[in-house]
Amino acid sequence: MKFFVDTADVDAIRELNDLGLVDGVTTNPSLIAKSGRDILEVTKEICDMVDGPVSAEVVATEYEAMIEEGRKLAEIAPNIAIKVPLTLDGLRACKTFTSEGQMVNVTLCFSANQALLAAKAGATFISPFVGRLDDLNIDGLELIADIRQIYDNYGYETQILAASIRSANHMSDCAKIGADVATAPPAVIKGMANHVLTDKGLAAFLSDAEKAGIKIV
Repeated sequence: MKFFVDTADVDAIRELNDLGLVDGVTTNPSLIAKSGRDILEVTKEICDMVDGPVSAEVVATEYEAMIEEGRKLAEIAPNIAIKVPLTLDGLRACKTFTSEGQMVNVTLCFSANQALLAAKAGATFISPFVGRLDDLNIDGLELIADIRQIYDNYGYETQILAASIRSANHMSDCAKIGADVATAPPAVIKGMANHVLTDKGLAAFLSDAEKAGIKIV
């Protein structure tokens, strides 16, 4: 499973990228606003930093305006994935961008039917929101499984990009179900390394090494 980091914080992206844990980046207007920077400027910096896809989202809701914004975003770098909402206008824009050879991330997916439409429109990525469904007492992971089954049934090449990831458990669960990608905040990705027994074992090893006077150099 590929790891995308869900942030516009370039320092956080750089840290994870240096660890080899970044296959791509997802941004949205809320994350850009939180960064306090110009969308074109920060997106260009991110694209220059990572080799994989960088999702940059349009803010328009009507087809013609989406096309204008998406083409502007695509000029930033070749690894831009234009992000559009899962609406009829968004699906139409997806089809247009795909026909022009652009990567497209269709976002705000909350049902298997929506995911099927995105695949039919030629989306590169479909972004089902796990955490937001969980917030409504609906099993977000079940949606990932349903989309996986449908795509496998018919050979759709659209990649399942599990989004709205809230925990390290979400990451491993998505991997077990067969999500192609999971995008998560930096803290969640870094938290995957944590385990109380690792900490306990390391402390014991270091204590024993000190008692025995072990030094490597």
